[in-house]
Amino acid sequence: MKNYILEVCVDSVTSALAARRGGADRLELCGNLVIGGTTPSISLFQEIRKYTDIPVHVLIRPRFGDFCYNEYEFNIMREEIKMFLQAGAQGVVLGILKPDGTINMEQMKGIMEEAEGMSVTFHRAFDVCKDPYQALKSAKELGINAILTSGQKDTCIAGKELLKELVELSHDELEILVGSGVEAGVIKEIYPLIHARAYHMSGKITIDSQMSYRKAGVNMGLPQLNEYEIWQSDENKIQEAKQVLENL
Repeated sequence: MKNYILEVCVDSVTSALAARRGGADRLELCGNLVIGGTTPSISLFQEIRKYTDIPVHVLIRPRFGDFCYNEYEFNIMREEIKMFLQAGAQGVVLGILKPDGTINMEQMKGIMEEAEGMSVTFHRAFDVCKDPYQALKSAKELGINAILTSGQKDTCIAGKELLKELVELSHDELEILVGSGVEAGVIKEIYPLIHARAYHMSGKITIDSQMSYRKAGVNMGLPQLNEYEIWQSDENKIQEAKQVLENL
């Protein structure tokens, strides 16, 4: 396939370098992927920049949870965009909704002003919008560059019918970036139906902690999470997806 994008979502330098070796075209840089991602630290961005010049789009998400943000959170988001723009990030990834499930056009217009000169991706907040067709129309009105979506389902395979419609309705005015469950076999399966040219994956595997001593009965966060398991992107998974895209 010509002119495709393979974006890899990472939250560590180790994963960023694995993505580079695997052939990623772009990074989405996050913190805390285990809870869906939050805004990363500027130090993480700067450390990655020491070792790779792959374009980086930074997630701007002040907290875990829904996508309705109060004035304090909105101000934080605007300041973080300024910070990463000054640091040299090529884009930002975010999404803001109203309680009724529509895109918050007022806040998003403020975001677009702050992000002038950067690429802006509306992330999977799109997948919990009430009306995906109206949300697509709103994204176009705002001048959004891309929508990261699984077709309003848990995985892109389950959402492939809506993804097909979104690609057609986008009319190349913005990029439909297919995410959730993306790997080599999935791309091969859904491309003939949806014909999307941009894919988003983490390629993650679980790495066992280096800790030999493990204290039982103490949990540092969500009880279902294991502090002695670390998620990392795997360059082989990314390389396999890259090869599929090149052969389409």
